[in-house]
Amino acid sequence: MQQQVLDFLEDLVKNNNKVWFDEQKEQFESAKEAALESFNSIYMELAQNDFLEPMKMYRIYRDLRFSKDKTPYKQHFAMYAGRLKPNYRGGYYLHIQPNNSFLGVGFWNPEKEDLFRIRKEIEVDDELQSILDSKIMQSTFGDLYGVELKTAPKGFDRNHPRIELLKKKQFLLKHDFTDKDLIAPDFEQKVVEIFQNSRPFVDYMTEILLTNLNGEPI
Repeated sequence: MQQQVLDFLEDLVKNNNKVWFDEQKEQFESAKEAALESFNSIYMELAQNDFLEPMKMYRIYRDLRFSKDKTPYKQHFAMYAGRLKPNYRGGYYLHIQPNNSFLGVGFWNPEKEDLFRIRKEIEVDDELQSILDSKIMQSTFGDLYGVELKTAPKGFDRNHPRIELLKKKQFLLKHDFTDKDLIAPDFEQKVVEIFQNSRPFVDYMTEILLTNLNGEPI
């Protein structure tokens, strides 16, 4: 990731208005292209060992229709690459923002049926917990990240030994980056390696969502 990307975003934080943005359109386009180049490099490398949908780079323009915050521009660049459905599930997200850069992997908002299927597997099997507790997963990501219920979901035992997993509504892994990490010459390769470290998790979750509790294809 080039320094000019961070420089532009830092200036945008201080000048989040249309007049300034229009005056800096050339700098925006240059920073956007630099970010896109980095995103494409990551995507192409990742796609060599996974089955991915086309990459999406998010627009910098905010949707203000239902927001109380009327600042017109996002203060970050971001990409997303979903795994190729129907045989692969989950997705990869990278967020570039001064002092708040990170990547995320997993399942943002599973549909109701998928969430129930995941919880039923957690109820009867501890393999997901074992994967999350592995040394490489803990050192790379730590614990699962995302929204969860305050108590047990309906129909599940609140005293279940894996109740903390059962309460999850999102199943996400997160890894934070410093600004120094972003401009290191091996940043893109590091991102790919970290994404690849998540494969035991995303592959197992895919297996759950493509089979029933007897392991039979759905």
